[in-house]
Amino acid sequence: MRPLSLSGSWVYEPKVFPDGRGSFHEWFKAPLFTEAAGHPLTLAQANMSVSSRGTLRGVHFADVPPGQAKYVKCVRGAVLDVIVDIRTGSPTFGASEAVRLDDLDHHAVYLSEGLGHAFMALTDDATVVYLCSEGYAPEREHGIHPLDPALGIDWPADVTPLLSEKDRGAPTLAEARERGLLPSYEACVAYRAGLGPS
Repeated sequence: MRPLSLSGSWVYEPKVFPDGRGSFHEWFKAPLFTEAAGHPLTLAQANMSVSSRGTLRGVHFADVPPGQAKYVKCVRGAVLDVIVDIRTGSPTFGASEAVRLDDLDHHAVYLSEGLGHAFMALTDDATVVYLCSEGYAPEREHGIHPLDPALGIDWPADVTPLLSEKDRGAPTLAEARERGLLPSYEACVAYRAGLGPS
C-alpha cells in the first residue's frame, strides 16, 4: 500500500502473475492494509457498477461519523479514479489525486472516511467493485459537482462526460461548504484514530 498525496488515501499495486491461461493476483491483503491504514478494513457492503465510456460518477461522500471508507478496484476495462479532499480545515482542502484503475495493472485505491470519490469510465463496460466500511444510507450521502472548476480535476479531454441527473444537480465545493455539508478534517482524523489498531 503506497500512500497518496491526500492523507487517508493509498494505492495498492499488486504483483500480477500472467501465464498462458490468464493471470492471477491478490487484490486485497489484510495485513498490508492494516499496516498502512492503522486499522483493519471493516466490510459492511460490497458494490459493483458497470459504466459506458464517459460515465462520470461522483464526487460522492458521506457524513462523518461514520462516513464511508472505500476500497475500489476496476475488474474490467479502465477508469480514471479520483479522490478529492473535501475536509474543511485540511492542509490539502480542495486538492485531488487521480489514479488509473484497469484490468491490466489491477491497482486498487483506498480512501478513508471523509474523502470524496469520483471516477470516469474510459472504456465501455468498465466494471468497478467497491468494498465499503458502511452500508448505503441516503440521508447521510452527499455530492459535489465533478466538473466544478474549483476542484481542478483534469478529466480526459477526449471523453464526453455523462452524468446522472443527481450528479448534474450537485452543488459546487463552495456551495457545499456554505451549506455545512462537508466533513471537518479534525472530525475525520479523530474518527480514524478511534478505529484503533487490529
